[in-house]
Amino acid sequence: MPTGLYRFADRIVEINSIHDSVHEYCSAYRTDLPADLSVTVSQDDIEYERSRAGSGNWSDRYLEELAVYRKICENMPFYDTILFHGSVIAVDGTAYLFTAASGTGKSTHTALWRKLLGDRAVMVNDDKPLLHIGDVTTAYGTPYDGKHRLSTDISVPLKAICILERSQENRIEEISKKDAYPMLMQQVYRPNDVFALRKTLNLIDKMAGSVRFFKLGCNMDISAAKLAYEFMSR
Repeated sequence: MPTGLYRFADRIVEINSIHDSVHEYCSAYRTDLPADLSVTVSQDDIEYERSRAGSGNWSDRYLEELAVYRKICENMPFYDTILFHGSVIAVDGTAYLFTAASGTGKSTHTALWRKLLGDRAVMVNDDKPLLHIGDVTTAYGTPYDGKHRLSTDISVPLKAICILERSQENRIEEISKKDAYPMLMQQVYRPNDVFALRKTLNLIDKMAGSVRFFKLGCNMDISAAKLAYEFMSR
C-alpha cells in the first residue's frame, strides 16, 4: 500500500492509498514531519465516490484522489479547519475568497485580478482551499486546486469572502453574515460525522468575527476586478 506524509493547513497527514497517483497529485505538499492524523482508502471508499460522481467513465485513480480529500476534510474541523469551495487570491499578503454556484466565473474573476495587479497577486487555491479559523481566519493552499492546478503552498490571513453573481453592470455591496449564510452553508464541506458537522457550524459562526462579506455582480471585464479590489481592500 503506497504511503506518504503531506502538509494540509499546517497538519501533517499520512495518506495510505491503493494507487500511486494520489501521491503524485499531492507531491508539492510532501513533508517528512510526523503525522497528526492518518487516512486509509479502501475500494469501498472509491465506490462511494463513484456513486456520488454521477454518469461518466471515472477511473479508480481519480476517484481515490477525491476519497482521500474527503477523509482529510472529515477530520479537519477537529483542528478548527474547514474546506470551503471557492477561489482564493492573495494581494500584498492579504487573501480574498470568491465563491458562487458552479460555472459563475470564480476562476475567471481571480484571473482578472492577476491581470490587473500583476506580481502583487498570488493564487492561494483556485477551487478547494482550507480555512483555519481562530482569532483570524487563514486561507491555505492545497493540491486540490481545480482543473487549472492553480495553488501555492502558503498561508495568508483572509480578509473577505465575496459572493459572485453574473451581471451586465458591475456593482458591489457589503452584506451581513445573515445574508451570506445560505451561500456559506452551500459552499462549505459538511462532514458526515455529526460531531464534525456541529464543529463546522460553530466554526462558520466564529469566522464571521474576522471576515467581511460582500456580494459582487460582475461581468468579465477587468473593470470588475478593479471595482472589487478597490472596494474590498479599503
